Amino acid sequence: MYQIVRFILFLMSPERAHEVALSLMEAAFRIPILNSLMRSYVKPVGNKPVEFAGITFPNIVGLAAGFDKDAKHLNLWKDLGFGHVEVGTVTPVGQPGNPKPRLFRLVQDQAIINRMGFNNQGIDSMVERLKKRPQGIIVGGNIGKNKETPNEFAEDDYIICFEKIYDHVDYITVNVSSPNTPGLRDLQTETFLVPLFEKLNTIRSQRSAFKPIFIKIAPDFQLSGLKKLVAVIKKLNVQGVIATNTTISRDGLNTNSDELEKIGAGGLSGLPLFEASNAILASLSIELGSKIPLIGVGGIFNGEDATEKLMRGASLLQVYTGFIYQGPRIVRNILRDIQYEN
Repeated sequence: MYQIVRFILFLMSPERAHEVALSLMEAAFRIPILNSLMRSYVKPVGNKPVEFAGITFPNIVGLAAGFDKDAKHLNLWKDLGFGHVEVGTVTPVGQPGNPKPRLFRLVQDQAIINRMGFNNQGIDSMVERLKKRPQGIIVGGNIGKNKETPNEFAEDDYIICFEKIYDHVDYITVNVSSPNTPGLRDLQTETFLVPLFEKLNTIRSQRSAFKPIFIKIAPDFQLSGLKKLVAVIKKLNVQGVIATNTTISRDGLNTNSDELEKIGAGGLSGLPLFEASNAILASLSIELGSKIPLIGVGGIFNGEDATEKLMRGASLLQVYTGFIYQGPRIVRNILRDIQYEN
């Protein structure tokens, strides 16, 4: 059924299709007859709670940051069976993001290129929505810096978001790995991260509830660069690592080079990211052992992909592009087919 819906959606621009698809799914859950059909259609098979960073997640499959940038659709993610959703990336001040078009489908590759640029309505708007969040789903907040904030003042942006969102989410992710905000990946250094996390941990120690802090990293590391980053991560008192964000690589794509050149810059996600993100995941697992748990992201479309992530060292999973291509049953199908024993 979704193949027909997807065909129609793919006739629209990607951003428009995103808005229409979310509206249609939310409408279906609001209409009594369709509500029953939808719940039967997407009902997770094989829900199995998982402990991660001191939190009990209803199941292993989450929605990655970027899909619900402003926390507008939390009830929908719960209805679709996601064990958690990561909202954002959110910045201190709302910003429009990069000029359109900025989201592109690579259908031959089952991939997406985006250069959205942290388009969001700002931390204050998000917090107001999070105050009304539904029960029964874990919500994480992914925080970043405004595009116009110079890197020398980036720490202030992260602290503002961290302080404001802290009481309204179950965990916070520091995003220093998006390729779509100029200079952001330059913050994946000891010089920036160690002082930032010292301040975040101090703020956390003054709160009544302990919330885990995660860091999301890029997939575009050579081995030596990754080892340096791992050494930094070990100093941060971080409770989890999300591997990985999108890639700037265009290696091995079936989409022709002229089309790729026309699209231009942006982060690539989907099936072509699967092996690259798995390589980073496996390296992190070896380097960090069981000290810091890992969330696997990148190219998960089915239970087999999910199982591979677990075998490479992930304890929790997130999907993004797979949801676009596979549709609203992706959580159900992954949980049905995943192999937990690895």
